[in-house]
Amino acid sequence: MIKTIARLLSILFLTIAALNLTCTSPAIAADLARGAEIFNANCAGCHANGGNIVRRNKTLKLKALSKFGMDSVAAIAEIVAKGKNNMSAYKERLSDREIEDVATYVLTQAESGWRN
Repeated sequence: MIKTIARLLSILFLTIAALNLTCTSPAIAADLARGAEIFNANCAGCHANGGNIVRRNKTLKLKALSKFGMDSVAAIAEIVAKGKNNMSAYKERLSDREIEDVATYVLTQAESGWRN
């Protein structure tokens, strides 16, 4: 009986693990091409190639994003929407979907070292 339960639990665990690998993540659900367009039109002036011409240590590189707790789509989206310090708020200019797209684009680029 215990072996049967252990076997069933193993099968259940493997099934859940397989489903997690095959499900679409929120980052993939966003439109990265649209995020790139939005970034180039609104952000690249100050953040070309993930840099920051206003505050050098506040770049969009993964190390800096992690250091400042901005290494998630939600955190980046909040800064895009609300702004902070010298960073303008875009909630009046971009839709929620556009903000999600550009935030996902920024995180994806940061994770790839801004090589794309």
